Amino acid sequence: MANEYSLTDLLERFYQNQLALEAAVMELTLWAEHQNESDLGKNVRGALQTIGDNAGHIKQGIARLKRSDLT
Repeated sequence: MANEYSLTDLLERFYQNQLALEAAVMELTLWAEHQNESDLGKNVRGALQTIGDNAGHIKQGIARLKRSDLT
């Protein structure tokens, strides 16, 4: 039960929330682009690119923390 509230668990849940929000925003972006709001879609895709770029770093950081918790 204590592991459920560990720093690594908390960070992993933030990461999962980030992925869920990214997916939801992408759905809205696709809808906006379908409504011929290409400028809006372009701007949001730029922000989503940043989220995607950072996702790998976050996942690697969580994995390192998990490994260090085991030692």
